Amino acid sequence: MKSTKSTKNAYLAKLTEDIQMRSVNVGRDLEGSTPPSVFIGRWSYPKVFAGPMMVGQTGDTYIMDSPESWIGENKSQEDIIGYRMNLVRGKQLIDIKDLENPFVEKLQDISLASKSIDSEATFGSRPSFASRLDNFSEENMPHGPSAVIEKFDIDAVKWDRQLEKSFYDTDLRASEAVMNLHNKDVPFSAMQKAFSVGAFGLKKNRKLVPTRWSITACDSTLADNLLDEVRHYPILDSYRVYEFSSLNNYYAIILTPTEWQYEWYEAFIKIRGNEELIFSDYETNSGKKEYSRVGGCYYTAKMAVLDKLAEIKRQSGIIILREAYHGYVPLGVFNVRENIKYAMNSSYKEFETLKDAVAYCGSKLQLPISRYVKQGDLLKELLHSKQTTLDNFFKKEPSMQ
Repeated sequence: MKSTKSTKNAYLAKLTEDIQMRSVNVGRDLEGSTPPSVFIGRWSYPKVFAGPMMVGQTGDTYIMDSPESWIGENKSQEDIIGYRMNLVRGKQLIDIKDLENPFVEKLQDISLASKSIDSEATFGSRPSFASRLDNFSEENMPHGPSAVIEKFDIDAVKWDRQLEKSFYDTDLRASEAVMNLHNKDVPFSAMQKAFSVGAFGLKKNRKLVPTRWSITACDSTLADNLLDEVRHYPILDSYRVYEFSSLNNYYAIILTPTEWQYEWYEAFIKIRGNEELIFSDYETNSGKKEYSRVGGCYYTAKMAVLDKLAEIKRQSGIIILREAYHGYVPLGVFNVRENIKYAMNSSYKEFETLKDAVAYCGSKLQLPISRYVKQGDLLKELLHSKQTTLDNFFKKEPSMQ
């Protein structure tokens, strides 16, 4: 199959059609715990289906919606899918501005909670499993069955202290709240869920935000603020390569001794059959005006690397190369964010030239590095600017593993 820049959504739609998953089986009444987890849909906006993600078991269920924990605790793809398929989504159709609705207030309680909450629900009908196409994507994490919720009660909730401060500060802009919480090491998923239930921002501007949109909003808000900071730092003095593998993915991140510029590549290799697809997008030092053609992965990867650059107080350009292999299942952008965070906190390899750094990455990737160079824009231009002709570069390309 031919690589293309414009059909990632179409490819993932085909990929998710093939996924067969079994979710938890529950009746109309459900009693158990809910992790600090809610889901806000986007269909029929500005009215949205909003509700809790419940579990039919009691005790600590926090891990089921805590993506920051999964890679560090060596959770497998099967473990993660198991967590997600046990989450039952209750929902009601709510206007995004109706924050004083008692049901929405309970959703805010859940999102701001510091631990799992005991809950009881009665559904209008027995929860059923949503279509595979809607449930598995690169944007949202999957979940189990869903149904309209008629009655919902929760026990008393203790709020996370930092999230509580942001909730009560109705003069603080949402973007400032997100950045403040990030600087205080509040997990991304916690601030994103609070953002989605209208817990941040100027009082007059607060509203429900669909989960999918809130993820990209938080990622891009953090990335923009971090980039403003990073632009003031000295430029890195060498080429560095960071790398990490998990959940049927490999990531290589090249830092270049240049002003800020960024290119993202992702390849999907023989997941459905014999396909070898590469998608890419980029921005120059002047930034990016339109929404990325590769979706939310672009912003979460950018944020994760900028977070490290801000920590080491250096500016650089970045090239990210991602490969997804047979067995890969779209589980949401957390997969990209957490893998890259782990890569950036690992030891790196240093190179004197871009050619050497790229050649090293080529020795670890399954697809020839020439495929990436031909597909993209920025990497190709950088190699040309170093007076390395592409023909000579490809001739010397190391053998692929």
